Amino acid sequence: MLKRLVIVLSIGVSLAGAQETSCRFRDGAAPTASAVYVLCEPSTVMVTTDGGATWAARDTGAKGRLRAIAFTDVNRGFVAGDGGLLLATEDGGKTWQARQTGTTESLTDIEFAGQSGWMSGYTGVLLHSGDGGRTWTRQTSGTSQSLESIFFLDAERGWAVGWAGTILRTSNGGQTWEQIKASAALWSLSSVYFRDAKNGWAVGFAGQILRSRDGGATWDAQTSPVKGWLTCVLFDGSNRGWITADDSFLVSEDSGESWRSVPVGNRAFLSKLVRVKDLLWALGPFQALKQGDAKVAWQKIEKLVPSAPGRS
Repeated sequence: MLKRLVIVLSIGVSLAGAQETSCRFRDGAAPTASAVYVLCEPSTVMVTTDGGATWAARDTGAKGRLRAIAFTDVNRGFVAGDGGLLLATEDGGKTWQARQTGTTESLTDIEFAGQSGWMSGYTGVLLHSGDGGRTWTRQTSGTSQSLESIFFLDAERGWAVGWAGTILRTSNGGQTWEQIKASAALWSLSSVYFRDAKNGWAVGFAGQILRSRDGGATWDAQTSPVKGWLTCVLFDGSNRGWITADDSFLVSEDSGESWRSVPVGNRAFLSKLVRVKDLLWALGPFQALKQGDAKVAWQKIEKLVPSAPGRS
């Protein structure tokens, strides 16, 4: 899908002349190979249209903290966050308008498959849009646990994961959600990804890696080389699996059957991955990396220095 991205850049980024604003990268979206949007807490979206060579800052005007971003094409996008906050843009982030969500719970993730969209949130909130994000209605999740990550393979098949090892799946676009009782899910889960209709992975606290071979009906624990918090899982265009951890990547070069650790120079607290065409970018609060090629190699994004908010 179009979702997650980069690894981070600088703690203090100049957003307007001499004024320094703390900027922590939270999430990203890449609708094309050259157009990338990075959500910068608390309320800014960083935009590049040349694959990261130059950037501009877009002020969303949000009054609360933003947590998730998604774009359905280079112009139409959404940011969501605390208190049920949802903002939409039709012009690549230059202007933003509020959208009603019908909830005051914090929203944690956004996913689109064509005109169908979903958002997850605290206390089991799942919202659905069938009109490209213009209107949203609540779906019945069957859980009160907070949901941290949602992933849809297409407009029908989707999965959500969250606190206390919660795993949900749907085969009808969320009209009904099935709660999966997986004995291997011992800790809270942060991220879920399915490579196809059968093969999926979920990761979370205490180095937990779960693997499904039957569309999420059952899950088995995989051996993890680390015991820290695993924050995001994604596969690149070479069918290589990647997981972000506090100070490393985990990589699988055998289609997700086994995982090994790839150290990162400094403690980066990596938290998000996004596919930009066939390669991945990664996000954390203090630096940013991207795959240099199809090999197991990552390059640091040295700086992300935007112009003032709203300017190109």
